[in-house]
Amino acid sequence: MITYRKGDATDPIGSGIKLIAHVCNNIGAWGAGFVLAVSKKWHTPEQEYRRMPVKKRKLGAVQYIPVGNDKYVVNMVGQHDVRSNEFGVPPVRYAAISTCLKKTAEFAKSLEDGSREVSIHMPRIGCGLAGGDWKIMEKVIEESVGDVAVVVYDYDPNWKPTTKGKTAFTTATGVIPIPERSDDE
Repeated sequence: MITYRKGDATDPIGSGIKLIAHVCNNIGAWGAGFVLAVSKKWHTPEQEYRRMPVKKRKLGAVQYIPVGNDKYVVNMVGQHDVRSNEFGVPPVRYAAISTCLKKTAEFAKSLEDGSREVSIHMPRIGCGLAGGDWKIMEKVIEESVGDVAVVVYDYDPNWKPTTKGKTAFTTATGVIPIPERSDDE
C-alpha cells in the first residue's frame, strides 16, 4: 500500500528502518533531478553509483547504501540513458523498476527483526526527468513491493514541517529556513 505525504523524501518521516529509493540511469550520469538532493545530504550514494562497473550497471541493478542509523539510500537502475530515443520513447523502464522494487522489498524483509518496522520512501520515481506516467508507476510499485509499506513524498515548496522547533524544508540546493522565504513568493 502506498501512503502519500508532502515533504522531502531525503528526510523520511516515521520510525523504524527507512529505505530511500530513487531511480538512476544505466549510463553513469548523476547530476540532475532527485539525485541532487541525495548528493547534497550524503556523498556515499553517488560515490557507490559511480564505482559500479559498467557491466553491472544494467537495468534492474540495485545498490543499498547505508547513510545513517536505520537509513539506506537505494540506487535503482531503472532508466535507459537520460533522453528519449529517436522514436520519442522516454528513458523510464517500468520492467526494470519493477525488478528493482522486488529486490528492494526482499531486502526490506531481510532487515525485519520483529521489533522495528521497515518501510520504503521515495519521490514519484521515474516520473520526472525519466518521463514516466505516475498512473502506470503507481501500479508497478503496488504490484512489486507486496506488503512492504511505501511512502511517496510530493515535494511542495510551501510545505512547512516543524522539526525540533525549527521550520525549514530541503531542496536540491540545500535547507531553506523560514526567515529566508517569503510567503509572497
